[in-house]
Amino acid sequence: MNILIKPIITEKATSDSELLNRYGFEVMPTANKIQIKNAVEATYGVTVTKVRTMNVRVERKTKFTKSGMQIGKTKAGKKAFVQLQDGDTIDLYSNL
Repeated sequence: MNILIKPIITEKATSDSELLNRYGFEVMPTANKIQIKNAVEATYGVTVTKVRTMNVRVERKTKFTKSGMQIGKTKAGKKAFVQLQDGDTIDLYSNL
């Protein structure tokens, strides 16, 4: 079971990686900070100094259509932002 699901590639995450050497990942909801740190260090060969995590809540939406009311929701998940040691970098765009 892999802890890291996929990297977060948004405008804000790209700016953080260029300016602050901070990278974001979607991770398994059951993973803790120590497991995330070990997974990033093993996968990319870098030194992680800090890990920040957040749980992403479910977003519910309702829509009125001709056929009636449609109800849906998004998936819950977990995000992790890792701070790397100065001099280390991760090339997230090589696998795209």
